Amino acid sequence: MAGPELGLRFQRCFLAARQLRSFPWPEFEHSLRTSPDSSLLLDVLHRTILHPLCVKYPPSVRYRRCFLTELIKKHESTPAEPLDELYDALAAILNEEESTHCYKNYLLPTGEYVTLSESVAVISGGTTGLVTWEAALHLAEWALQNPTGFRNRTVLELGSGIGFTGIAICKTCNPKTYIFSDYHHRVLQQLKENICLNGFVLELEAAQHIQLESGGQEAEGTNHQTPKVIVAELEWGSVTENQLLALQPDVIIAADVVYDPEIIGALVGLLQQLSTSRADRKPPEVYTAFTVRNPDTYHLFQAQLDKAEIGWQIIPAHSNRVFLCDVQSNVTILQLFI
Repeated sequence: MAGPELGLRFQRCFLAARQLRSFPWPEFEHSLRTSPDSSLLLDVLHRTILHPLCVKYPPSVRYRRCFLTELIKKHESTPAEPLDELYDALAAILNEEESTHCYKNYLLPTGEYVTLSESVAVISGGTTGLVTWEAALHLAEWALQNPTGFRNRTVLELGSGIGFTGIAICKTCNPKTYIFSDYHHRVLQQLKENICLNGFVLELEAAQHIQLESGGQEAEGTNHQTPKVIVAELEWGSVTENQLLALQPDVIIAADVVYDPEIIGALVGLLQQLSTSRADRKPPEVYTAFTVRNPDTYHLFQAQLDKAEIGWQIIPAHSNRVFLCDVQSNVTILQLFI
């Protein structure tokens, strides 16, 4: 079973466009030396470069070129027989032009994929919101392990970016309504495209005109319901009371929104407003995940929460890695009590 298992590991790394060092190269070389036929190479090739999802939604040209070059290098260092398909695939990619966008595909435990169109640059169009960050992967993993917290509920995501966490939750956790939100026009455009790319139909209403059903009601067909999906333009510092009254979430989540000291005040202020706009309903549950890049920023966020009398606790780290997150990344998930 070493061959199929290796092929699956290559597939998961490749389709999510992980760095080349994430691939199981030592096991791959060992398997080639002990079984120098073409079956393993063909399996890896068809699970990666020639996978139907990759052919339809390809990762960046540079990434595919580097992967194939490394694959050929490993292959040529062993007594395995030459495989023309490898060189044909590389020749085809060498003739492609690099684009400003690429695709990444993430395998869910259900067997479905989350397919995202992303920028090939970390900063593009004046924003970092056109790529998926590690905290979004960690928050989605946590949600997948706690689906009952989202089932048949209205979920509001702050700073959705290009949509990974929300799309994963919509495909696996059966929320009743999922409200994606952001404010940068390029991010919102890409977010909508990714939501539709994954088979969801957007509601036509603008967020301020949404009339949501009261929370806590059980929907029919809860095991396979399709959530009501909405994209809202939400700027934290200028949100209106009518917008907040229209949202009425049962759960609020956010990934990697605590990275800039200048926006922390607006975020905490929005959470306070969301708490007081609930009328007679109980406050929503709030979860935020972020990579601690600067301890001072993290401590400032905690201090602002304390000042606003918003309680918080750290969610214990989960061990089930679904999306091949960087195990070295310092990601923290907090539950906030507003």
